[in-house]
Amino acid sequence: MMEQKIKQDSYIPIGENIRRIRKSKGIGQTELVRRLQLQGIEMTRETLVKIERGIQHLQAQQLQGIRDILETSYDDLLAPKNEEE
Repeated sequence: MMEQKIKQDSYIPIGENIRRIRKSKGIGQTELVRRLQLQGIEMTRETLVKIERGIQHLQAQQLQGIRDILETSYDDLLAPKNEEE
């Protein structure tokens, strides 16, 4: 079964949202990756960096794991870019 990949765009910056939420929770990149790996989700720190920069797609399973670890919602992760920024 193929993994569903989620493409980021400039309207919904998933990577920026992940980074913002992760930092607000005081969780480092290495810690997030370690916790994902413990759940059996493949991720390296380099992959997370690329996702947060918006230059790599992420798998649906990765997004679900990030949501669970950050104790956030899909609404927060998929929030459109704030036009005021």
